[in-house]
Amino acid sequence: MASASCVRAARIATTSALRGSVSGAYGPRLSGGWKTDRMPRRRGLTVRSIARGALALLLVGAGASHLTWGRRGYRIVVPGWATRMLHTDKDAIVVASGAVEVLLGTALVTLPRERRRIGAVIAAFFVAVFPGNVHQWRTGRSAPGLNTDRARFIRLFLQVPLVAWAWWATRER
Repeated sequence: MASASCVRAARIATTSALRGSVSGAYGPRLSGGWKTDRMPRRRGLTVRSIARGALALLLVGAGASHLTWGRRGYRIVVPGWATRMLHTDKDAIVVASGAVEVLLGTALVTLPRERRRIGAVIAAFFVAVFPGNVHQWRTGRSAPGLNTDRARFIRLFLQVPLVAWAWWATRER
């Protein structure tokens, strides 16, 4: 039969192991506590996670259209001053913006630890492409999905919600 001191020692060791504490010279450390703070919290679908997924899909879809079927139509949106400033042609700018959109959408899903930074870059990207939207509205040129002056004008006002969406969806709270 085990002695009472052996049973007590086994209880202390088990309790210490479960709490994650280390025994000191004078017995188990009492301040160990459960290690749930170090365990990753797995949450279900939240409004923010759904918003992030939708934003990622939007970016990847828009990027794919810049690289494929809409490539020719998006060249109209690129202002002439952008080609002069970047020393390149309109097609290269459309391809680069499409590649950036695909990369940002993919990064948003695959790099959760960098979510805040990626969100800030996405918001900045939406601000950076705004002059192209203004140019398209001022010149009255059609692009994929924007065939009327009214549609081009309304598109201008969508940029602010896009920036807010990118910012909000990539923050914890």
